[in-house]
Amino acid sequence: MILPRIQIAIALVIALSLTTADARSAAHDLIILGWAETVYLPDPGLELKAKMDSGAETSSLDARIVKKFRQQGKRWVRFALTDPVTGEEHVMVRERVRTISVIQHEGDNQVRPTVMIQVCVADRLLEIEVSLIDRREFSYRLLLGRRALKSVALVDPGNTYMTRPQCNMATTDSESLL
Repeated sequence: MILPRIQIAIALVIALSLTTADARSAAHDLIILGWAETVYLPDPGLELKAKMDSGAETSSLDARIVKKFRQQGKRWVRFALTDPVTGEEHVMVRERVRTISVIQHEGDNQVRPTVMIQVCVADRLLEIEVSLIDRREFSYRLLLGRRALKSVALVDPGNTYMTRPQCNMATTDSESLL
């Protein structure tokens, strides 16, 4: 009777030590970001200030003139991104991933389309899902949520702008794909 309990305890200790070792190994692959970072969108070639927000599940991008449409049986979104330096508008067209419902701080429910975009954060080129919304009233044009940050980064809430975007634009970090 005591022998099976000892075997269970030993198995549990081994399992916990392996899990801890795996977690430590995975943590070495993570980059450390401040709560605000400069990121680069290869298409259309814009640098944006982004807020790292682990409280948000889905990332959101400042977009204007958001129009949903269907073509050849697929759902698409046409939208404009504004260069924060020059004010120039870049019209983009992406296939719509889904439509989400976001509850605002005031309790209002907002419906937003989502699309996939590439974003360079530090030395990582990520393919992430973003909801499209007018973020003019916010300080940051891009908010990176948990889905974009998981398995890629740890956020240091006491620091900002710890990295610069410097990606090899030919490859994408496949771990970030949704």
